Amino acid sequence: MQPIVVTLEEARRLAVLAQRLAGPRPPATAEGVMEVFHALNCLQIDPIRAVERTQLLVLWSRLGAFDPALLDRLQQEERTIFEAWAHCASFVLTEDYPLFAHHMTEEPEGGGVWGERVRGWMEANSALHEHILERLAAEGPLTSSDFDDLGALPWESSGWSSGRTVTRMLDFLYYRGTVMSVARKGNTKYWHLAERWLPPATDRSDWAEADVVRRAAHKSLRALGIATFKQINNHFIRKRYPGLKERLAELQEGGVALPARIVGVDGDVWPDEWFIHRESLPALETIRNGGWQPRTELLSPFDNLICDRERTEQLWDFYYRIEIYVPAAKRQYGYYVLPILHDEHFIGRMDSKLERKSGVYSINALYPESGADVTPESGQAIAARLGELANWIGAKSLAVGENIPDPWREAILDKVTK
Repeated sequence: MQPIVVTLEEARRLAVLAQRLAGPRPPATAEGVMEVFHALNCLQIDPIRAVERTQLLVLWSRLGAFDPALLDRLQQEERTIFEAWAHCASFVLTEDYPLFAHHMTEEPEGGGVWGERVRGWMEANSALHEHILERLAAEGPLTSSDFDDLGALPWESSGWSSGRTVTRMLDFLYYRGTVMSVARKGNTKYWHLAERWLPPATDRSDWAEADVVRRAAHKSLRALGIATFKQINNHFIRKRYPGLKERLAELQEGGVALPARIVGVDGDVWPDEWFIHRESLPALETIRNGGWQPRTELLSPFDNLICDRERTEQLWDFYYRIEIYVPAAKRQYGYYVLPILHDEHFIGRMDSKLERKSGVYSINALYPESGADVTPESGQAIAARLGELANWIGAKSLAVGENIPDPWREAILDKVTK
């Protein structure tokens, strides 16, 4: 099959559409949240709340103002999502359980020195192991602090886990698929036995590795819109795609992954082998027929669209790195910076923070990208979305800094602070 040739603009728009960041918003309901999950596959979990937790910000960028309790309901009551390790710790679809169960084995520690160390440590702490399983069976869900520390051998490391014997045991039981985090209150996890928590209809069969990789590659490509082999490998179940080339060849033979080429703004064909998912063809046709409906969105630093930093730089010429762990004096943009997506372009980034005690949402700075559309019109679009964000996170007032381009600052002062 001849490759489908797309322009760089079309490639960007395909990616944005695949991520539900253009076009009509899904409804801000449980059904809308599930629609986003089926498009994105996973939602990274992160405790930082400078603005709002990323799992909520990612949904807000797609749905607009929604009730965060919907996420709890889907996890705790309907159990259509659960926590697993995707490209990071994430909420994922329960229907995808076999993709993650494949990596949950009785010996997830593997061989070598590390595996021997973990197995030896768990055997030495068998009393704690049994205590956790018995308490969960009788009383679960429970937090780590609910268990007695019956560890005979403390866990020792040079990092944050040193001495955290109960927590480390729960981690290893989680890696084995024995327990799972079934709820969160703030940053506190509640644990239960996986066999007790998963819905009865959950597919618990042992999928062959080839089937796992084929299905995950299909979902990764669909979520990306257009991607290379490397980008598919870096998305969803990041870098856990053994035999991916063979599985992609099978998806091509089945007409699911279609060959593509990107033509850059200079007319040159980009290198690498690109793929478009068959289900993305209607979106491409919509784009080419003038049906593109862009939005202006403020994105989480961990948003699925930009979680692959190398792909983000390649497709959008947008270099983004989070500076949370960079000393304040060395930060280029700020502690918690939200990329600004306008149409299919990244036009800037916003450094902001909500002080929850006072309710003041401080917009410290807005940094436009080189060549960005810094006009009253783009400022109004940013201001409108910023006002919606401020209302949703419960801000009582807005403090606007000076390090903001005049057209954008005036629009914010006019639309949001009055």
